[in-house]
Amino acid sequence: MTEQGIDKTILDDFTKESLILIDECLDLLESIEEDPSEVGKLSDFANRIDRVMGGAKSLALLVSNEHPLHLIGDYCAICKSVGYQGAQIQNNDQLYNVVVALLLDAVEMTKDLFSEMDKTATELKKKFSTTFLERLKWISFQYDELEKKRSGGEKLQQNEIDELLAKLGLS
Repeated sequence: MTEQGIDKTILDDFTKESLILIDECLDLLESIEEDPSEVGKLSDFANRIDRVMGGAKSLALLVSNEHPLHLIGDYCAICKSVGYQGAQIQNNDQLYNVVVALLLDAVEMTKDLFSEMDKTATELKKKFSTTFLERLKWISFQYDELEKKRSGGEKLQQNEIDELLAKLGLS
């Protein structure tokens, strides 16, 4: 065990597998960028990022709250929710394009977080941009306005999004 409570081999394996999934997410998002007819593929994205989230949240149970795994898990939870909700977009190219752009930026940030696992969550929170927060709030508002029925994914309520953002130090 390391001083943080996780065997280094387990953490390294998780990181390696997560980075493969993150690269798959990036490839998928780049392939559907500016093509609203591919909106359903956002569910595929959400499924992949959900695997990273689940692993991070499981391993985070073994470490202090300052470990980056908590941040990665919460950040991926936001991405998962945005992806599942985005898959329901119909006839709104602007919203689709903003969602894909936000997710591309978020996945790049997630990849960066993995490269800095030696830092504390507090240090890493400084990397988050206000642009991400503004886009996320705009997208959340748009989703609320659409009032679509959901299938195949969970929709975070605004208070849940606010709670995750607070944990990320972005609210």
